[in-house]
Amino acid sequence: MASNKRDFSELNAKLERQLRRLPDPVRQRAQDKLQKYVPPAWQGQQGEQASRPGGQPPFSSELAVVSEIRDKWTRWNEPAARLQRRKRRTSRALTLWVVLVLLSVLYAAGGYAGIVGGQTGLEGAFGGIIAMVLFGALAVRSGTRLVRLNRTELPQSPQPQKLPPLGSAAREPMERLAESEASLAELLKQLTTPPHGVAAAVPELSVQDARATADEAAKALRALAARVQSIERARESAPAAERAELDSAVSTLRAQLDDGLDGYGTLVAAAGRAVAASSGGVSQAKEGLTDATDRLAGLALALRDLSS
Repeated sequence: MASNKRDFSELNAKLERQLRRLPDPVRQRAQDKLQKYVPPAWQGQQGEQASRPGGQPPFSSELAVVSEIRDKWTRWNEPAARLQRRKRRTSRALTLWVVLVLLSVLYAAGGYAGIVGGQTGLEGAFGGIIAMVLFGALAVRSGTRLVRLNRTELPQSPQPQKLPPLGSAAREPMERLAESEASLAELLKQLTTPPHGVAAAVPELSVQDARATADEAAKALRALAARVQSIERARESAPAAERAELDSAVSTLRAQLDDGLDGYGTLVAAAGRAVAASSGGVSQAKEGLTDATDRLAGLALALRDLSS
């Protein structure tokens, strides 16, 4: 599926360049139109990021509309979505061929009776019979394909977790978590299926423990990210005098998220070293993965206590 992915960062950069080329009045109207797509964190930014030519907002980060396009593209290219589209196309083609077969039967019957054309009997029905055979073959082909598609079983894959909105303090940590989960899954898969003739560097039980611990840690991190988002929503409706305290709470939780992701990354690194050791027979591979699993298990327990 990697070939179906698209990098939308270039689209975002082009949008920014086009805005810079517009005259001031037109640019201002365009920025007003795009304001609903700008993450809340960009609004009212001060300092170096906010001081841009023409007073425009910092569009160098990803716009919400670009993120939405990328998400739609990803959903469009999912195996299940592609299979459903193929089923719909095949079903429509089957319906078309069946209708044409029925029309061919009527035409053949009309020709046999002399209602259609100037001949009767088999000579009058010959054209309809030929069309009926042709369209019937296409209908059988489409029906066979539809049966095969209905029997196709897609591999069970977990649905991608929904990321926090752009501008949330939890967005970047959750993006890092998704990338780390994908990397760890691939590494653990390689540990459980070593190349032919090569002994596994890590026992399967250790790999299972690492996978279960990583899942628990990911759940705890996402629960902590949900807590961050709840505080951010509360901040939006809180009086100005009380927002500083909520901002401090968000910063504290963000630091805890970063610590948790560092621990998760330690496990990913240990799994990578174990994969590298699988071809060299390094005896420390099992110990390194076990130690990283134990540390992440303790960190996951602490994160669960924080998010509860």
